[in-house]
Amino acid sequence: MNGEVIFCPKWHRAFWFLLFAVPCFLHAGEAEITCRSCQPGSKWRGKELLLKFHTSESATGFRGQVFGNSERRFGAASAETPRLSCAVGSAECARARVEYPETSLKRNTRDLRAKGELGQSEFTQMKVSNVSTSGQKKNGRVEGVRRRARRNSHGDKLGSPRSAQNQDRGEATGTVAGRRVTRSELRWSGEERRAAGPRQEELKLNSSTFALTGDSSHNQAMVHWSGQNSSVILMLTKLFDFNLNSVTESSLWRSTDYGATYQKLNDKVGAKTILSYLYVSPNNKRKIMLLTDPEVESSLLISSDEGATYQKYRLNFYILSLLFHPEQEDWILAYSHDQKLYSSVEFGRRWQLVHERVAPNRFYWSKMGLDKEPGLIHLETSITEGQALYVTCKLQNCTDANKGKPFPGYIDPNSLVVQDEYVFVQVSAGGRPIYYVSAKRDVFTPMKLPKYTLPKDLHVISTDENRVVAAVREWNQNETYNLYVSDTSGVYYTLALENVVSSMGPEGNVMVDLYEVAGIKGMFLANKRTDNQVKTYITYNRGRDWRLLQAPSKDLRGNSIHCVLPYCSLHLHLHVSANPYTSGNIASRDSAPGIIVASGSIGAELTTSNVSVFITSDAGNTWRQIFDEEYAVLYLDQGGALVAIRHTPLPIRHLWLSFDEGRQWNKYSFTNTPLFVDGVLGEPGEETLIMTIFGHVSHRSEWQLVKIDFRSIFNRRCIEADYQTWHLHNQGEPCLMGVKRIYRKLKPTSRCVMGKTYSVTMTSAPCDCTEADFECDYGFERRTDGKCTPAFWFHPSSMSRSCTTGMTFLNSTGYRKVVSNNCTAGVSAEYTARRQQCPIQAPKGLHLVTSEGSLTAVLGTNVTFLVFLEEGDGARTSITLDFGDGHALTYSNVSSIEDGIKHIYKAVGIYRVTATGENSLGSETAMLYLHVTCQLEYIHLSAPFVAVRNKEVNLTAVLWPSQVGTVTYIWWIGNNTEPVITLEGSVAYTFSREGINTVTVQVSAGNTILQDRKTIAVHEYFRSHLLAFSSNLDEHNPDIAEWRLDVSRVIKNSLIQATGVREDQLLVTVLPGLPTAAEFFLLPDKQITEGKPEKSSAHLDQLSELLLSALNQNLVQFTLRPGVQVTVYAAHLSAAPLVDTSENHSGSAMLMLLSVVVVGLAVFVIYKFKRKIPGLNVYAQMQNEKEQEMSPANPTVATPSSQQDLVHSLEILDTEFNSRPIGKHPFSSNLSPICTS
Repeated sequence: MNGEVIFCPKWHRAFWFLLFAVPCFLHAGEAEITCRSCQPGSKWRGKELLLKFHTSESATGFRGQVFGNSERRFGAASAETPRLSCAVGSAECARARVEYPETSLKRNTRDLRAKGELGQSEFTQMKVSNVSTSGQKKNGRVEGVRRRARRNSHGDKLGSPRSAQNQDRGEATGTVAGRRVTRSELRWSGEERRAAGPRQEELKLNSSTFALTGDSSHNQAMVHWSGQNSSVILMLTKLFDFNLNSVTESSLWRSTDYGATYQKLNDKVGAKTILSYLYVSPNNKRKIMLLTDPEVESSLLISSDEGATYQKYRLNFYILSLLFHPEQEDWILAYSHDQKLYSSVEFGRRWQLVHERVAPNRFYWSKMGLDKEPGLIHLETSITEGQALYVTCKLQNCTDANKGKPFPGYIDPNSLVVQDEYVFVQVSAGGRPIYYVSAKRDVFTPMKLPKYTLPKDLHVISTDENRVVAAVREWNQNETYNLYVSDTSGVYYTLALENVVSSMGPEGNVMVDLYEVAGIKGMFLANKRTDNQVKTYITYNRGRDWRLLQAPSKDLRGNSIHCVLPYCSLHLHLHVSANPYTSGNIASRDSAPGIIVASGSIGAELTTSNVSVFITSDAGNTWRQIFDEEYAVLYLDQGGALVAIRHTPLPIRHLWLSFDEGRQWNKYSFTNTPLFVDGVLGEPGEETLIMTIFGHVSHRSEWQLVKIDFRSIFNRRCIEADYQTWHLHNQGEPCLMGVKRIYRKLKPTSRCVMGKTYSVTMTSAPCDCTEADFECDYGFERRTDGKCTPAFWFHPSSMSRSCTTGMTFLNSTGYRKVVSNNCTAGVSAEYTARRQQCPIQAPKGLHLVTSEGSLTAVLGTNVTFLVFLEEGDGARTSITLDFGDGHALTYSNVSSIEDGIKHIYKAVGIYRVTATGENSLGSETAMLYLHVTCQLEYIHLSAPFVAVRNKEVNLTAVLWPSQVGTVTYIWWIGNNTEPVITLEGSVAYTFSREGINTVTVQVSAGNTILQDRKTIAVHEYFRSHLLAFSSNLDEHNPDIAEWRLDVSRVIKNSLIQATGVREDQLLVTVLPGLPTAAEFFLLPDKQITEGKPEKSSAHLDQLSELLLSALNQNLVQFTLRPGVQVTVYAAHLSAAPLVDTSENHSGSAMLMLLSVVVVGLAVFVIYKFKRKIPGLNVYAQMQNEKEQEMSPANPTVATPSSQQDLVHSLEILDTEFNSRPIGKHPFSSNLSPICTS
């Protein structure tokens, strides 16, 4: 069912080719948790590829060619933050943006002579993602990507990277007609290569051409070959307007004869319907889904007969990506633009909302045999900007009651990866990421990397064969990664290879240069940086041993190549990525074990210049050079034949065929008219014998589809005599992964069709175990002599931490058998871990943490405590947890509290939580200090409106609720550049200068910081007096700041009219609360009093007597509204501070005594009327109102500089509270015991 696609980076037109025919092309992972399963979009690409045919001169090697569904090259996501990531490269590899349609051919309309520009692929970044293999299909999950490519709409011109002389004869006209034939065109096999002269009759292939008439302006296409043994091909062509960023035209074509002819189906889907994407069920290729352009209409068109007829269904959401179920053909998950996840069990005919706030690409189907239900969904849901939850949900009943939370606590955003039998999440604590793994849906356990690995970035590369391969960028690495392999639990990791090269993809995605060879279990290729040189290494035992590649002994012309290991070797480009601009490519097939085709170079290191194409037929032991130019190679007939097409921006009409594993190549014409080739689609399945070449004869012509049938060039079907046996070996060593493997392969001299019934046959025999079959166990490192010894930081324990008395455990010898190694006997007993009885041991390494990794908690909410024991008999060690609030619980063993211990605190405070593990041999204690707080809602700064210079005043921050837990106060007073930080809510301050002073207080409580601000007028002398009103004013007092401000102005104007006092000498403010009260302030006039204290005091006394006289005679009145006349009175108690203006100290003492009496009366008034009295150092607690008695709390607002400004500032003091959160603050805090209002 797998098609093949070739793309030619130097073919004219730089097209995007996204083929739904081969699931082997997702390589852009990401820099967090990356994985095969965290694919973007339809997560099924059902044999689709995103290819761009680029014409840049930098193109080298096989760039962009795609091979088979079993090759694997690993990539990951962007590494901006330390996230757990997984490799990309297959239909199951993660991509930040999952939009998978069918194969998308995107053509641009640039002029032939112009120089091409490097485009950008439409991949985006992921947070947790996994690195998987190219073209591999896992667990029935197939991925499709829906993308929109960019193209340059200007008339950019294309130039030939190698000049016209590289063109085949007869394939160009004009300036290239008389060119000289290059050697590579006459290069076949040995001396016979030169025998193919121009006089020989041209070999032709059986082909037919069909033009998609009327689609000459369409610049994108999606192609789908329905499936194995099917003759149906669907092609969707589109005109994508890059200015509008939308599809403006589309055509749907269908062929029922393997691509010989096509029928236009626009009338069957609606003549005016604009189609944007094409999807196919991975479990039933007859089921087709078309998505319309959402800017015109949001609909689905569904076909159940391979695209012959369609039914339209309306959608009420916009689909960004789809995920098909690996077994149930009608089950689909759809991710919308507003982060909602929908499900359908009727192949899109009806949809049901599953969950909101779902993280992109973080949703997965359940796996049979591991999950309890087939309809279970694993998903990550966003809680806050920095917190997420791992949730499991039922397909048709995702309610709170049915949700599961497999991980106890919050996880980092975009960190969930569900891949095979493993689940990975990431939790950051103390600035470092902690990676957790669950195997077989068991409890989560922290992943154990070597102690001082300190990863900045981690990517899950592979989870095959019941083990995890991870790429880790450590604290001292920038562009390379170290490879680690785990045991079967996925918990304990050891180093496999250091400094593996990585590169940055077009969208910031990290690509790790690791390639898993198809068809040979345990065989990998990797590019490693050593002394600033990149070299290619190969392993046959899953990373246990690595060696360099031996270069070919001769070049294409038969000349000897002098290349001596280790100074010179063969180096390969391992990029099988979605970015066709990266140099190099590599391909292998399950159906052709031992055959690897790759581009690379010979020398001391890997280079991007002088790139040639090489092939091996014996699994990397020996290599041959087959081309010294850029060719794309495609497997035919299960690998029994190879097709090569040159990378060139010029039109071509020839390709090359080899029937002997690349030893001899024959030139065939596939069309009479040279064609600019945009891409190649192979028949699904390993037995590809029919393929379609997509192209155009000119930059304004219609799409030309050339069907090539290779069946005619084979004489007969293969028989048993056409096969031979081949022994897999590594430089003569036949025992690999503990067995000897013998394969059946086609003889190089046999030219026959293996056909669809062919299957790879292998026989194996076990080998005796040797030291090479074992790798170092966790905590052990391999020394130069090959022995595994404990690392300096590791203390081998005499027992397992999970060991239970009376049971047994495996005591490591420092070695563990390589996963999937099948050796027997030999040194197995010496290297295998020994089973021993679990002794009784005192508890050691007790850890106590909260499930969220936080040391704070909100009052009244559940706090989950997790207790871990590193060593000791967990089954016989009791655990006592004292919550610090008078409550404690005791458990008989550690295993009974694996899900955590929950507790609710009923009062704020700092609690010392203590966990004690105890058995008959000893005890161990761990503790943490938990800060329990409640939410601070708002604050109010209580301060006088007017203060006396050089007289101390109190500034008090009043909180609501009054007690919220640990609190820090930060005071910004006047023009001071440094704040005053206190643990108390009140400070005393003395203003030394007259004028306007601004006081701002910030209160930090938990994760919240609120602030309030007041403006204080400071003067040497002033007088003030309380005002009362007729009772009818209370009936119209809503007790809000705006009303008080307006009434204050009315009262001030009334006082001025009645007394003639100057406006700049009078301030009036209405106080909060009922009954309504106010206060006026008289300020000295410096010009009249000449700044002399005695004159100022006398002048203020005169003004005060004038105002009081008017008030006592009821001369001060104002009209609140028609019919409501309000009279202002002087209250009987003056709250003004007494200012000593005489030189007689005894008089001052009398005034001080009188002050004490006045203060006592003021306290009584405060108690009775519950209001504060400005001007005194006594303050009542603010009323429970959300008002601010201050100017706007903007630190940048300028303070008044004049007397007029002062008057205005004081008028607007009475405004709403400005208690807005402004972020976190790390200052130390003061503890308040309970949360009250």
